[in-house]
Amino acid sequence: MNGILPLWKEKGMTSHDCVFRIRKILRTKKVGHTGTLDPDVEGVLPICIGRATKLSEYIMNSGKTYVAEVTIGYSTTTEDASGELVEQRAVTEPFSREDILRVLQSLTGEIVQTPPMYSAVKVNGKRLYEYARQGIEVERPSRKVMIEDIELLDDREVFAGETIRFSIRVVCGKGTYIRTLAVMIGERLGYPAHMSHLVRTSSGGFTQADCLTLQQLEEKQENNEVEAWLHPLEKGVLHLPKWEISDTLAEKVKNGAVLELPNDWPAGEAEAVVIFQGHLLAIYGLHPTKPGKVKPVKVLGD
Repeated sequence: MNGILPLWKEKGMTSHDCVFRIRKILRTKKVGHTGTLDPDVEGVLPICIGRATKLSEYIMNSGKTYVAEVTIGYSTTTEDASGELVEQRAVTEPFSREDILRVLQSLTGEIVQTPPMYSAVKVNGKRLYEYARQGIEVERPSRKVMIEDIELLDDREVFAGETIRFSIRVVCGKGTYIRTLAVMIGERLGYPAHMSHLVRTSSGGFTQADCLTLQQLEEKQENNEVEAWLHPLEKGVLHLPKWEISDTLAEKVKNGAVLELPNDWPAGEAEAVVIFQGHLLAIYGLHPTKPGKVKPVKVLGD
């Protein structure tokens, strides 16, 4: 069994929990997820099965869309609703729609984020949440992330109250922490804030309409219908540049040969997916030490 299974991850489960369950349901060990989704978050989690596990990192690095609720007025240790209260300050004056839109626009594009202490980022070989659970705060490396778009989903013209909540849709690149974005929105409005709810509505080009829940997957397995819900490997790399080859090169690519840089290599690209007769054979990249050559990064096999 080979392919990509878009799963609708329900609340209360880790991404690893989902992988464990799917291994049992499908009776196969070659199952991998495409990036952690917090237990409190539901949404699209593409699962790679069989040869597709070689593509996990590429699907993980593609764009994602979230719908989040931002709460202005208090912050938490985890930057989401599961954490303990850190700071609370009542909102004393209402915000206009323009106030909020201005802040959202200022956070669109390439921004710098510092990962939250309760996250899976590693520092000195240890995950940040492990330090946090021991009450240890360590210096965290900031990183650049891409926010392609933030849409305000509430249609109010005035946002008033001691605590203010509003929903946003975020289209973003890899490594973005939506809860940290919620905190940043609060900072720019002048108040403590946190992310009070989150749903991932798309990931790797897959949406909720493509997904099965774990219960539905069990039912499909019992009826021998799972194969019909698996997406081909090619769909997981639609966002990557392509190099289509002829049958004279296909065997060499399948065997992982180093090749001359072709004339039809995608201009300016370091890597490309190799397509033969509509099927993904491998991912090739410019050779790091041999100019004018390309070498395999991933060979998918038959």
